[in-house]
Formats: sequence, structure tokens, C-alpha cells
Amino acid sequence: MDLNNEIKITLADKVAPSSAVTFKEKGYNVVEKPKIKYVERAVKENHVLGIRSKTFITKEMLEQPDNNLLAIGCYCIGTDQVDLEAAARAGIPVFNSPFGNTRSVAELIISQVIQLSRRVGDRNRECHVGTWGKTHIGCHEIRGKTLGVIGYGHVGSQVSILAESCGMKVVYYDTSAKLHLGNALRLKTMEQVLRAADFVTLHVPFTDITKNMIGKKEIAMMKRGSYLLNAARGKCVVLEDVREAILSGHLAGAYFDVYPKEPLNLLNNVLCGLPNVILTPHIGGSTEEAQENIAADVTQKLLEFLEEGTTSGSVNFPECGLVRKSGTRRIVNVHRNVPGVLKSVNIILSDYNVEGQMLSTRGDIGYLIVDFSSGQGSEKMRQIKTKMDELDASIRTLIMPVRKYWDSKTLKTNDQHVKLSSKL
Repeated sequence: MDLNNEIKITLADKVAPSSAVTFKEKGYNVVEKPKIKYVERAVKENHVLGIRSKTFITKEMLEQPDNNLLAIGCYCIGTDQVDLEAAARAGIPVFNSPFGNTRSVAELIISQVIQLSRRVGDRNRECHVGTWGKTHIGCHEIRGKTLGVIGYGHVGSQVSILAESCGMKVVYYDTSAKLHLGNALRLKTMEQVLRAADFVTLHVPFTDITKNMIGKKEIAMMKRGSYLLNAARGKCVVLEDVREAILSGHLAGAYFDVYPKEPLNLLNNVLCGLPNVILTPHIGGSTEEAQENIAADVTQKLLEFLEEGTTSGSVNFPECGLVRKSGTRRIVNVHRNVPGVLKSVNIILSDYNVEGQMLSTRGDIGYLIVDFSSGQGSEKMRQIKTKMDELDASIRTLIMPVRKYWDSKTLKTNDQHVKLSSKL
């Protein structure tokens, strides 16, 4: 019997088909769904979920007593759709692809800078209703203009390079000291960027610091006749204040690909119908090239976790990877990061021949990888697992690769013992 088929993987939200192909080549049971209708049930019934931005996995779902998830793959940059802390407490690493769609987003931003500067959105609408609105009034070249980049990470720096190739000057601000590319100039504050730029583009994650980071006060700092672009996170900008600035003429235009509430409709967005405001439905990473890059990246991370217990690239877990010697047997343990755990673990391990060991912590979670000599048979591995599961701080223990050691055990979450089917 192919034991891989006992691990159920569901890929939703139109994850690139190449991901399913890769999992199936490894022998895993994969189901592809354009949309998960009942997410709560999917969390219960699957061991791995691959999602994009349309599927939300909440704290309540992750705390279900019969939650069967081992890992979650976010086939995108953002992970806002998953309660990362709740997933960590349940022993579930979450993986994403922070760089896979970098080029696609950067190209989209540059295209929108040009379209805003030429008021292409308005002219397009007019032509569709038979109006020949040819004019040069309010239309400009972008050459010689200044682009202000807020957030100079992988996307922001790529936008910077493309903008310079179009003859633009680039200034940027980032909370971290990022080395400039090309001739981009780092300014000391975001306010300096807002005052200097003809176009301001956001490329920041959503955090407590970036929530509503652009509102009435910040827009007032921008040049009259400047433009605002946001393909980062919808809750970083106060849309009502943007609307007011467009109607007053302070902003000459705006581009939004993300919104505080998605999907966008006429009832929940105050920007609809405004002049020289271009709206797109969160398509920053929606190119075939980007989705293939993301699929390859996230799938590889999930496979490395299922096969080796490696958590490198996880956004909510201690990142841990240990080079495995040929023939060794591996166990991984997730536990609450409290004093005395490693001492208790080592007391258990002292009765066995350990070949390698690595511990990493992140916040309240500790993650341990232990390799044993090939002389430790399956029964001894199960004994070790049972002993580790019995530790007060233990959340989950897995024998690697999970496809070979699948059974029904008790998972301990914090101070509660919960019976879960198909748990290791």
C-alpha cells in the first residue's frame, strides 16, 4: 500500500497545476479545488492545505479539537489570511513565497505609473462608450519625475530599478537600513519621501505600524498634483481620505490593487467612479510566470517539511534544518518554549544513540530535530515519540518522513490533551 495516500493535500484558489503534479509524482493524495466552500471542514479533513488570498483560516478553525492540519502553504506573498499565532500554537508551520511574484508586481506598478501620468484609465472608459476624449491637458511623461518608494524590500527595489530605466529619479524609505540599487536615494523619514515624490508607491507588509499609514495627514504632505499607488496591503491606506484628495484635486490620480475589504464592489469602496483612479482586483502576482515560481517555491518547502521536518522559510515557526546523514532516523518535536524542556528531552534521548540534534525557538514555540542511528528500528522510534508526547510542554511529535509513520495518536496543545485522528 502506498502510505503517501494517507496524507491528504488540498490545493485551492487556483494554485498553479504544477504543484499538484509535483506532489503526485511523490505519491501524495492531492485534490485541486478552485474554491474551498467549507474551510472549517477542510481544516479538519486535510493534512496540508495550499491556499492563496481568497481562503481564510481563522483561530477558531485551527483550535478545533479534530484539526488535522500538519502544514499550510500560502501560494502568495501575504499570509494575512491565516492566523499565524494560532497555527504556531497548534504546531502547524505556515509557508509562503515572498519573492516569487516580485517581478510581476514591479512591472504592474511601472505600467500604472505611466497610465496615471497619461490618464489612460479615463480615456479607456471614454472610448468604450464612444467618446473621443483626445487631450494633452494633465498628461505627462514620467521621464525626469521622482518616484517615492515606501518599503524598499524585494518588490520596492525592483520597482526602483525599472523606474530608473524609464528615466525617473527614485527616493525611498524603509524602516531597515537597505542598500540602494542604482542611483536610488534613501531618505531618513517617510515624510521626506512623501514631500519629494511625484509618484508614491507602497510596498510594505501589514502590521500595527503600517495600518492606516497613509491618511489625510500624510496625503497633505504630498505634492499637489502627485499620484498614490498601493499594491501592498489594503489596510495601509485610508480610502476615504484618498477620495477627498482626488475630488479636491490635491491628488491627480491613484492606483489601487488591494483594499481593506475584498472582493471589491460598489458598496464597499469609495474610490469607484473617481477620475483618473485605476482599480484592479488584487492582480499584482497574477501572471502565469509568477504563479509557477510561487508553486515551485511553496511546494518545495512543504515537501521538505513532510519528508525531513525542515521548517526553513516558515513565517510563523522557528526556522530549523539539519543535514541528515545517510541511514539515520529522524524525529521532530514542537513544544512550548518554557524553561527545562531541553533538559527533559535530553533525559529521554540519553537512552538512545543520537547522531545529530538541533533546537530553534521563536516566541512561545520551540522546534527540535533529532537524528538517530540506523540501528533504532521503527518500534524504538515510536517509543521515543511516545515519551516526547508525554512531556508537559510538548505540542506535537512527528517521525520523519510522515508518509512512512502514519497512525492515530494524542496531540497535546498547551495544557489540553485532545484526541485527533490521523495525527503523528
